[in-house]
Amino acid sequence: MADDHDDGHHDHDRPDYDPANKDLPSGEPPLRSTAPQSEYTGRDVGVGVAVVLVGVALTFVLPIAVV
Repeated sequence: MADDHDDGHHDHDRPDYDPANKDLPSGEPPLRSTAPQSEYTGRDVGVGVAVVLVGVALTFVLPIAVV
């Protein structure tokens, strides 16, 4: 009965789970990719630096300017 629903996730190319086989699939791309393992682009670094600068300005510069 658990297989009768459609939750929007279509894992047709995902292999069936076999607890006896602990080897990872050799196909690319991997089944899952998480952010810390992903490569950063120059744009990602630039956006991060801009966010830090705005945060520092709002935290320190704006209160000093108001006083």
